[in-house]
Amino acid sequence: MKKILVIGSAGQIGTELTPALRNIYGSGNVIASDLNPDVNPILKEGRFICFDALDREKMYSLVKENNIDTIYNLVAILSATGEANPQMSIKVNLGALNNVLEVSRELGCSVFTPSSIGAFGESTPFDNTPQDTIQRPSTIYGVTKVAGELLCDYYATRFGVDTRGVRYPGIISNVQLPGGGTTDYAVEIFYEAIKNMKYTCNLGAGTFLDMMYMPDAIKAAIDLMEADPTKLKHRNAFNVTAMSFDPEIIAAEIKKHLPEFSMDYDVDSGKQKIANSWPNSMDDSVAREEWGWKPDYNLAKMTEDMLKVLKEKLK
Repeated sequence: MKKILVIGSAGQIGTELTPALRNIYGSGNVIASDLNPDVNPILKEGRFICFDALDREKMYSLVKENNIDTIYNLVAILSATGEANPQMSIKVNLGALNNVLEVSRELGCSVFTPSSIGAFGESTPFDNTPQDTIQRPSTIYGVTKVAGELLCDYYATRFGVDTRGVRYPGIISNVQLPGGGTTDYAVEIFYEAIKNMKYTCNLGAGTFLDMMYMPDAIKAAIDLMEADPTKLKHRNAFNVTAMSFDPEIIAAEIKKHLPEFSMDYDVDSGKQKIANSWPNSMDDSVAREEWGWKPDYNLAKMTEDMLKVLKEKLK
């Protein structure tokens, strides 16, 4: 049975990935960790350890003492927040990953590290963005993600570390709110639709971006880590996606369930600039071919489920 450590577990992905892993591998075999001790109580239903992922000695001891063989590294400062503090983004995003890779090299762990659509830039093909293409991001978040992809590839080829990862699109969740990402509007719009029947969007009409519902994001991570390594030609940074839409399209889908819902715009120029540099849609055929990736949710199915859950949650 795997012994798993989830680093950065208090974020949007980790809050739902951790219990999913515990359901599969057993609560006693999955340790959640984060720098912040004030986390969603669900993370403390199993073992939770508060520590700084930039402390390599502490990470080494934690991994060794608990016989950890698999690390999910979810530590990251996201795109919009990163632009406000580039130096902190470099320190956190690359520092934590470097520690994870070094500890894994020394102790023989497998590593999952997500990349992002933010790893692409304006010189990348915007439609059906290929798995292997030019990557010249214009944000520090994107720069750290490209560097992270290359570091993971290097540790796999140079040291034989079993590194794996996906390029996540925007992720939509009804459990944990996102924190400082460019695609946050696609979560916020559902909360505001339920609470106020209206939403002011900070990205403009026609801004198409790839998106994914959280159950599919969790599925992608676990399926990739369970995949036969002999079939993985790429190993790191697989394009994965489930849907692509702009604000007008998601608003129209919500109106099918809430006819009184309305949306207007107050565009955030900083976020808009970032969004304009990212793909309209990614080609995830390589992930489908190499490890059988297939999402379960499209826009209609996701919208129905989001509204159902949030109506109960927010009443």
